[in-house]
Amino acid sequence: MKQIAWIGTGVMGSQQAGHLAKAGYQVKAYTHKYEKLLELQKEFGLIPCKSTAEAVEGADVIFVMVGYPHDVEEVFLQEGGILQHAKPGALAIDMTTSSPSLAVRLYEEGKKKGIRVMDAPVSGGDSGARNGTLSIMVGGDEADFKEALPLFECMGKNIVHMGGPGYGQHTKAANQIAVAGATAAYTEALVYAEKVGLDPNKLLEAIGAGAAGSWQLSNMAPRVLKGDLAPGFFVKHFIKDMKIIKEESEKKGVELDMLNAVLSMYEKMSEMGLDNEGTQALIRYYQDK
Repeated sequence: MKQIAWIGTGVMGSQQAGHLAKAGYQVKAYTHKYEKLLELQKEFGLIPCKSTAEAVEGADVIFVMVGYPHDVEEVFLQEGGILQHAKPGALAIDMTTSSPSLAVRLYEEGKKKGIRVMDAPVSGGDSGARNGTLSIMVGGDEADFKEALPLFECMGKNIVHMGGPGYGQHTKAANQIAVAGATAAYTEALVYAEKVGLDPNKLLEAIGAGAAGSWQLSNMAPRVLKGDLAPGFFVKHFIKDMKIIKEESEKKGVELDMLNAVLSMYEKMSEMGLDNEGTQALIRYYQDK
């Protein structure tokens, strides 16, 4: 059975790595907080490591799920990183939502070292990670995708090979554009409902099964009504994603008016100190206007 390394055990990564361990794989894990690894050792049987190098040594497959593109660069490229310590022939899969151009760079740098690199960002939030129902969008070589598919199937249900390196990240960008619109849409619907005196729970019942229905409306709007702003996906990470998309779209000469408007709202939320709330905290932007 393949030996697995997992780098990054946050809200999403801890659950994903846990699914692999529960499927019978030996999973060596590293994150900056060693105490967190000890908790995950008890919960899932992950093997705690004190460095990236220790985790990836001898691993057949290496997964990365960190926060920002600069974290991905550090994990892969810096002294003590994956490309320095992974064995030749290893498969390194970045599941962070990151830059398509960085994904291509890592793929090319990996080839020089004999390490196969793929980009495989996910969608589905904390509940998808916990339940093993994530959507996984994969970029890289088809043979590598086929090899990794049984591992992806431990974490997700909708797994699609989108094309060569960077195409997983481009697909996630399109996903986040759609999420931005859906999040703003259900939030404004709730704000309008409150102002005109509608029962918001009945509103969701009335419109959720019709043309206005969406995953965001069904899953996140009820959290808003309960006052649950806990992060399934952090505001700060959504801002990061939208900035990546804005940069990529500008390179292609594409103006994304809706995304830019939603990004502006979230940047104001960041100024309000809401970076560590969930994306559904957009309601606070309207409440505090």
